[in-house]
Amino acid sequence: MATGKTRREHWGSKIGFILAASGSAIGLGNIWRFPYVTGANGGGAFLFIYLLCVFLIGLPVMLVELSIGRHGKKNPVGAIKKISPDSKWSLVGYLGVITGVGILSYYLVVAGWTLGYFFKSLAYSLNKVHFAQFVSNAPTQSLSFVLFLALTAFVVAGGISDGIEKMTKILMPILFFLMILLIVRSMTLENSMNGLKFFIIPDFSKVSGKTFIYALGQAFFSLSLGMGAMITYGSYIDDKSNLVSSGFYVVFFDTLIAVMAGFIIFPAIGGAPSKSGPGLVFVVLKNIFLKMPMGELVAILFFALLAIAALTSTVSLMEVAVSYLIDEKGFERRKAVFLTSLITLFWGIPSLLSLGAVPSLTKIYKGMGFLDLMDFIFGNISLTLGSLLLCLFIIFVWKFKNAEKELSRGFEKFKNFSILWKISIGILAPLAISIVMIYILITGETLG
Repeated sequence: MATGKTRREHWGSKIGFILAASGSAIGLGNIWRFPYVTGANGGGAFLFIYLLCVFLIGLPVMLVELSIGRHGKKNPVGAIKKISPDSKWSLVGYLGVITGVGILSYYLVVAGWTLGYFFKSLAYSLNKVHFAQFVSNAPTQSLSFVLFLALTAFVVAGGISDGIEKMTKILMPILFFLMILLIVRSMTLENSMNGLKFFIIPDFSKVSGKTFIYALGQAFFSLSLGMGAMITYGSYIDDKSNLVSSGFYVVFFDTLIAVMAGFIIFPAIGGAPSKSGPGLVFVVLKNIFLKMPMGELVAILFFALLAIAALTSTVSLMEVAVSYLIDEKGFERRKAVFLTSLITLFWGIPSLLSLGAVPSLTKIYKGMGFLDLMDFIFGNISLTLGSLLLCLFIIFVWKFKNAEKELSRGFEKFKNFSILWKISIGILAPLAISIVMIYILITGETLG
């Protein structure tokens, strides 16, 4: 381990941070969960409510995390310790680090599927793939998992400006370009207009209390909040940058990708999706690709898109733990990456084997397999708890005036809008997050 202090890395440019943070927020949930949740909760009406939740609650909470990160100039643990050194609030930072690695351990399994389907598409053998058999094949899953972990580690080992920022400057434009191509192709399909109308024309008669809960959940979870990623990424922002505009652009691009995914999937299936999650992407859409003209090419583009979205997310998840090891334990970056990768590998094995390879892992708790249980604990409960505690930290410990001062650096006009931010963080966000968390605990449903 290194003994001396090293100069903290910074993003090379504002656009570099925006693309990297947007990549962190943009993930598989934007592309396969958002369309299904939208379809199951009223289409256009849900989209309208979701957009309100994103900007009224998601953006203010993101500004909380970015401000803590830049002020502390460290990982979630170190940043909170700097603000409140003699308290137990640093436990919230530890929760973020553990949550990040916990999510990474099973997210890599799903990310590996995107690589598997991409290579099958390239080989024009997608028609031979059956999802249940594919995910229960331990050797294939292990290879995909390790390959995606290696890709993630390679990027993070390169550092902030030379690794993560360079990657996102290349991959994010490719992601947008692929999505535009797929949107154009979807719009030419036979029932595309029916699906498009369902997606963009609101029918508020289908709105219920559950619609608001799912909109809150989708808005909240899609932005990578509550797991320390935005605190960590915020710690690499220089003091002169405008945090408010940067946070806004991250939220905007994340939301844009989700909406663009809707413009791909709803026209492609001609209405609301009948399946969620992996079933939607790896079964329903795969079958649609196989039936359409030039479907093999569309499949290649689509699964490449999924792999890119997954990689930008796994990189940010790993960086949280790596930053902790560098800041708090004095590790060199490559050693921190190696240790994080090793922990993730062993933690991810049960999730990898819980999809049929090892029957005893398919039902661990209330019918959930190990992977689903990890998602329930870390991808839902931990994220909501972490974000709720961060809001309370701002209210009762750091205080609004200090957070406002940090957010005003680089944007003095923030004081003109701070009352709206305070209302959100002081009332709306804690209430909304609490409702989502209670709903998850009572129903056992996953919203992220």
